[in-house]
Formats: sequence, C-alpha cells, structure tokens
Amino acid sequence: MKAGPQRIVCLTEEPTEVLYALGEQDRIVGISGFTVRPPRARKEKPKVSAFTSARIDAILALEPDFAIGFSDIQADIARELIRAGVEVWISNHRSVAGILAYVRRLGALVGAAASADDYANRLEAHIEKVRGQGAALPRHPRVYFEEWDEPPISGIRWVAELIRIAGGEDVFPELADQSLAKNRILADPMEVVRRRPDLILASWCGKKFRPERVAARPGWDAIPAVRDGELHEIKSPIILQPGPAALTDGLDALHTVISRWASGAR
Repeated sequence: MKAGPQRIVCLTEEPTEVLYALGEQDRIVGISGFTVRPPRARKEKPKVSAFTSARIDAILALEPDFAIGFSDIQADIARELIRAGVEVWISNHRSVAGILAYVRRLGALVGAAASADDYANRLEAHIEKVRGQGAALPRHPRVYFEEWDEPPISGIRWVAELIRIAGGEDVFPELADQSLAKNRILADPMEVVRRRPDLILASWCGKKFRPERVAARPGWDAIPAVRDGELHEIKSPIILQPGPAALTDGLDALHTVISRWASGAR
C-alpha cells in the first residue's frame, strides 16, 4: 500500500488538480461540485461539497481518512468533519509562493514529494518565462482587477502578483495584502476613477461579468479603460482558486490581455 492517506475528499478544486497532476488521483473519493480541472474528475469522482457548504453525511459515507479544504470560509465544514473523526487539512495560502509551497506540501503528504517538487519547478519555470515577457513589454498598463461587483471588491494577493508578473501594475496594491474579501471592499468606487486604470479585468466569483454595467457606473466614463473599451473577463476557475490553474492558464490569460494592450492591438 502507498504511504499517506488513501481516501481523500477534496473540498476545493486545487487539491484535485494537484493530485491528478501527480498521478495520485486514485486516492480521491470525493470532490467539490465547483471542480472543472481536470475535466475528467467531474466524471470520475462524486461531488460532495460546494465552497461554503458540504453534504457531511455523503462525505462520511465515503469513509475518508483525510479531507482537504481552503481558508476560514470552510471552517464550519472542517469542524463537522473533525467532530466525526476525519483528519482535516485547511490550507490558507494567499500568494504565488504560497501556491507553489502548497503543491510541494500536498505531494509530501501523499508520499509523492519528488514528483510534487518536479511539478512545482515546472510551474516556477513557466512563471519566470512569463515574467521575462512581461518585463520586456514596451508599456505597462495600470490594472484594476475586480473580484466582485456589488460591492466592488479588488483582487486578492496572488492575483495582484500575477498581474505584475504578466507585465501590469495593480492599482490597489495596499488592498491586495488583505486576505479577507471584506477588507478589499472599495468604500468609495470613485477611487478607481482617481487611479485611472488602463485595463479593467474582472472575475465575479463564478457570476458572468457584465462590462456594460461597469462602464455605466457614475463617473467611470472618465477611466481610460472604460473610454477605450478595455474591460475583460478572466474566467474564475483559472484565476480565483489558489492552485496550479492560476499559475498557468490564469497567468497566460492575464498576459494575453496585457501584452495586447501594450502593443496597441485591439
């Protein structure tokens, strides 16, 4: 028998993506209903949780020996599972470095440290490649990233870091370090107008982005991004989950938009 937990429930997508990438998917017995990566996971594994809620009875019926979740938002789920005797790991990483460390820690937990280190090294190499491309751009846009619209919430730390790696400049760096969404709410949306972003990028936590609603906000027609029609959606599964997708497809999507702006292409 392999070392480490044998029956894992993944309460968010990122552990599922990592375990599949490491070839350790046979350990997974349940996944989050929000899982889209890899696509085969949705066909192969039962979906037993959302993000803020979970079917505890369904999870326990799978007889897990380990559950993996993310952040304080899943504290209630973790408490119920712990009370039922399930070992739970709640990660709380919020940065690019944290995502890479998460990959390595998860690999070590399932006895695949060498494979996880190799995977993390490949992710780092991709980041450095894009960082070089971003630095070489002829112009570097000011970027406002919106994580939610009502009320407006600016981007979390790993998103702000990826924007910089891709060649942009986050216009709310002082808010990016705030781990909780409630601390990144824009008390005065006109502050976006004052900071004059060249690009507005958005991912509304799974809700469809409506650029016309953003452009119609009072006073926002003065923003260069609105004036020039530079409002773009970055799909939430590739940017708002602190896993490999953010460092690959998410970073690439950011760089595509930023480099197109920098070259003057429309």
